[in-house]
Amino acid sequence: MNNKPFRLKRSAVATAVGLCLIGGGFAMAQQQPLEPVQWDKRRLDQLDRNVRRLERALTQRNAAGQPVLVEPDPEVVALQGQVEIFERRLGDLEATFRRVNAESERMTFDLDEANRKNRELSSRVGTLENRLKAIEEEAELNAPVVANSPTGNAAGDLQAAMRLSSDDARRGMRALETVTVTWPDTPQAREAFSRLGDMYVASRDSASAVSFYAQALNGWPRTPWAAETTLKLAEALRVTDRKTQACATLTDFTRRYGETATAQQKTRATQMRTRAECN
Repeated sequence: MNNKPFRLKRSAVATAVGLCLIGGGFAMAQQQPLEPVQWDKRRLDQLDRNVRRLERALTQRNAAGQPVLVEPDPEVVALQGQVEIFERRLGDLEATFRRVNAESERMTFDLDEANRKNRELSSRVGTLENRLKAIEEEAELNAPVVANSPTGNAAGDLQAAMRLSSDDARRGMRALETVTVTWPDTPQAREAFSRLGDMYVASRDSASAVSFYAQALNGWPRTPWAAETTLKLAEALRVTDRKTQACATLTDFTRRYGETATAQQKTRATQMRTRAECN
């Protein structure tokens, strides 16, 4: 009896398992293309019986000293090696992905922190810019008034200052003061003083208004606004508890502007005398 081991490749074993022999025996047959098998319970039972017969045959040969060695198919071995390589590469990719994901999370956190700090810095810079702007504006508004003519003539400067006053009171007041410095001893300068008095009254500073009204009326100008400014001067004097001076101003109103004053202005003068307790 030949005692050489009977060697079968795994692929051959798989082929043998799939061969069913009618009558209970095994026969080698040339492989032919088969129609797709429709697996049902009967076929599965038959396959199970054939596998068991093959196992018994292998057991009998091993017991008789003719072991059956199943050699691995080289293609299967090569395929297994490729699978192992793919598994290692997949593991490397997974590790890389985890590392990149952790790095991305760290970068996202750093970016959020940088954005937060940037917002804080932007807010601080904005606050400092506003403070600096306020300081510059305050310095500009409190600087000494010097002669300057934006339009080149007194009438144009006065009109420009009055327009600015309606939009920006502080800058308008400074523009009116500039008119008085640039064009002294002119009707426009006197009217600018009168406008300044009105603005100080509006800001509830009647004491300062008295000074500006008085400068506007220096020389008792014969202008349309002079009578009204005289009444405003008298009221500012009364409000600041200078009733004697208020009464004297009302007397000047009657003597200097009584003929040209309107009926309404004359009525107001009478009412003011009563409030100032003039004799």
